[in-house]
Amino acid sequence: MTSDIDLGGPRKPTTRTREGGARSHTKSRNRANFIQRWALLGVWVVLIIVFSVIEPNTFLSMQNFQSLLGSQAILLLLTLGLMVPLTTGDFDLSIGSVLSLSAMVVAVLNAQHHWPVGLAVLVGIAIGLVVGLVNATLTVALRIDSLIATLGMGTVAAGITLWVSDSQTISGVSDALINAVVGFRLFGIPIEFYYGLIVCVALWYVFDHTSLGRRMLFTGRGRKVARLSGVNVSRIRFGALVTSGVLASVSGLLYAGTSGAANPGAGEPLLLPAFAAVFLGSTAISSGRFNPWGTFIAVYFLSSGITGLQLLGVSSFVQNLFYGGALIIAVVFAQLARRRHARNDED
Repeated sequence: MTSDIDLGGPRKPTTRTREGGARSHTKSRNRANFIQRWALLGVWVVLIIVFSVIEPNTFLSMQNFQSLLGSQAILLLLTLGLMVPLTTGDFDLSIGSVLSLSAMVVAVLNAQHHWPVGLAVLVGIAIGLVVGLVNATLTVALRIDSLIATLGMGTVAAGITLWVSDSQTISGVSDALINAVVGFRLFGIPIEFYYGLIVCVALWYVFDHTSLGRRMLFTGRGRKVARLSGVNVSRIRFGALVTSGVLASVSGLLYAGTSGAANPGAGEPLLLPAFAAVFLGSTAISSGRFNPWGTFIAVYFLSSGITGLQLLGVSSFVQNLFYGGALIIAVVFAQLARRRHARNDED
């Protein structure tokens, strides 16, 4: 005769209970990942709505949005260039100076020495290539810390810019370059915006759909592990720093084409916004790693906030506060995201 008496001892979890707990944990984790991926985009939309309600006649105007998208193309391209070596674990502090030097060389050669603008543009791009090669050689071949190497090269580039310009703003850049950058509009938006968008799409494709992109991600996550996996870490890091220099010089060409002139100190103020945007972007879309679309959203999120505050009459110093605060917050959230992904991988 069997007994139905419950003796009150501890029960082992059934298979069904364990499966239910696992499913609940997976759903909770997926929900958290979804929120983190799209939170920045959601906050950006809310920000636009708030400023549109407060300043409907100015912020909400089509002219404001067209100007915002076009004017930030230089920063977008500069930030995308910065993102490449950061993905492989290296910093590039020379990008602002490369922008200034590239724009200045184009202006000096074209406006003062009457070189054809096409040839001047090629020299401007070559400057970014050379600086990138020097940065890569110092960092990868000579094993100097990338912060020190690129800071030093940035200082050298800034000095050369002051030398070739005699510390003066050089104007008179050819209309051909101006027309190529801002002379044509699509849907009312200057063509320079689409240049940045094309680079964003290209980097997204490389990172997400090519073996090169995967090798770059492996290198950034752990160089020793990447080497053991057969990745040529030195070549990947070298190429990333060269790419950063070239994209910084192209952003200098956009600057020269936008303003029709070159200012010797044009690039340095963009260094902080670029770092703020790239770290903030690493918390969105592909959270926990630097990615092009997150960077794109971060650039225009920060620019929308600055524009809205300026339209409200807030003093210009708020720009430094906004970018500096965004950088600190972005780095904190990026670190938290990486730790959470590491725990998930262990689970």
